[in-house]
Amino acid sequence: MTEPPLPPELNPRGPQAAPEAARARRRPGCLKLLLLGLLVLLLLAAGVLGGTYIWANGRLDKVAAIAPYAGRPADGPGTNWLLVGSDSRAGLTGRQQQDLHVGSDAGVNTDTIIVLHKGAHGPVLMSIPRDSYVTIPAWTDSKGVTHAAHKDKINAAYASGGAPLLVRTVETTTGIRMDHYVEVGFTGIVDVVNALGGVPICLDQPIKDSRSGADLPAGCQTLNGVQSLELVRTRYSLPNSDLSRIQNQQAFLKALGEKALSPGTTLNPFRLYPFLSASLDALTVDRASSVWTLGQFALQMQSVAGSSGRSLTVPLASENYTTPSGASAVLWSSSATKLFQAIQGDRALP
Repeated sequence: MTEPPLPPELNPRGPQAAPEAARARRRPGCLKLLLLGLLVLLLLAAGVLGGTYIWANGRLDKVAAIAPYAGRPADGPGTNWLLVGSDSRAGLTGRQQQDLHVGSDAGVNTDTIIVLHKGAHGPVLMSIPRDSYVTIPAWTDSKGVTHAAHKDKINAAYASGGAPLLVRTVETTTGIRMDHYVEVGFTGIVDVVNALGGVPICLDQPIKDSRSGADLPAGCQTLNGVQSLELVRTRYSLPNSDLSRIQNQQAFLKALGEKALSPGTTLNPFRLYPFLSASLDALTVDRASSVWTLGQFALQMQSVAGSSGRSLTVPLASENYTTPSGASAVLWSSSATKLFQAIQGDRALP
């Protein structure tokens, strides 16, 4: 038979021994409840993140921008994105065209063509002037009509054959293989910037342009959506026209990446989800892209502004070349080839 426990006053360890033993028995139970609570919170967080990822992936607008073809550049180290700004007016009302100062041109062109490279030597942001005079490769349109290779401005590739022909033209003229494609339109820029609460940027000189509607003072300021669109579209009033616009576009993209990944955005669900929703509505990507690849794209865009990042424009031999048809264009210099080879091979830039 087991002996009954001694009363507290007769316990050789003293009257406090029994309460201490009871507390010791309660501690494992409290620890289990705490661990269980943490597990529930982690599961809820994982569910929210997983649900957000599935929701966002399902909303991505995709296009067959990248396709295999004979003679395509080999897959190289690092990752390359082709970022394109479309000036399509499709879906805009007359009032929107007036408010955004975009006119009513029914054509589809691109004012922005940028290669973003992620590699071992830091991110590289390389702008390609829209008036670059290059060889557009042979292609077959949606009606089955074959078009021979010919020389033209690079943005004519997008106007003629859309994203697939532009990607192929960039690849064949630079030798850089594109892994992903990202396209944004007029209203996309406006909506994304407004969802972020504006984008801070510093301008060395005031910008006033009647065509784009820009009227921005010099100095540091926060641009709203319309002002951001006016900035990236302005070229006629700038000293070097499209080349000056490229510099403003690069500065804006860096600022946008920094604002999008700032704690004020990523840790604030009331700003993060409107930003994600606006971005998903604004962007068109290649079929292999996902929210993960877009996240990597945003991280590299933010990193370009750091000490290891580089922003540049394709080196030019002539800024005032006259084509056989009488149009004004720009010609790449011979040093551009070394730059393209460095990006394709993920080597330090020359």
